[in-house]
Amino acid sequence: MHNPSISAQTVRNRLREAGLSACRPVVRQVLTRHHRQQRRLWAQTHRRWTTQDWQKVLFTDESRFCLTRGDGQIPVYRRRNERYTEACSLERDRVGGSVMVWGGVSQHHRTELVVIAGNRNAVRYREDILLPHVVPFLQAHPEMTLQHDNATSHTARSVCDFLQDRNVSVLPWPEKSPDLNPIEHVWDLLDRRVRARAIPPRNVRELAGALVEEWGNISQQELENLVQSMRRRCTAVLNAAGGHTRY
Repeated sequence: MHNPSISAQTVRNRLREAGLSACRPVVRQVLTRHHRQQRRLWAQTHRRWTTQDWQKVLFTDESRFCLTRGDGQIPVYRRRNERYTEACSLERDRVGGSVMVWGGVSQHHRTELVVIAGNRNAVRYREDILLPHVVPFLQAHPEMTLQHDNATSHTARSVCDFLQDRNVSVLPWPEKSPDLNPIEHVWDLLDRRVRARAIPPRNVRELAGALVEEWGNISQQELENLVQSMRRRCTAVLNAAGGHTRY
């Protein structure tokens, strides 16, 4: 029952005494029962893949980066080890940003970081990403398999036909599973490095330039470490019964 005689500060004090502190909730995509089942089955299929198997995958994705942060998130009170619990998380689909980029990483290689202009659709994905970047990369490394998510621009019939005609092997991927893709951690690393620059980007052009520069500064050892986490990611999905993981 609401007690108007108890101040907000008193409530905060009691929460701190209980070992709870105010933190922003982790933002995650909504997972339905179908999504959880897909994720669990995928993890079961790939949990025994070796380092040699994973090093043959080119992990790719698009990401948006903002000049400023203004997310307006609501804090949650939690204990130190409760960051990734369901009660302390916020499910939300991705929001937009100022600059969109595409990139690909593997244990031993990376692609260029491509700044994407205009709308993202199947035609643009085929003509601006697959044709000039992915196909030449895979021709140079024919043992590699392409990973991309289930965005409509990736799964369109024209894109599937394009890849099949060029004998591009594609890794099946469960929906709503950014935590299974190590490149998501590359995006986080890239964002932190851009924001830590002595002179932060002041406009979209400077932001795009900073992203490309910092992409090249990421060491291959950092990428290798992320790719080598794939078996642990599969195990985490299974332990969560297909639900969210700490990744």
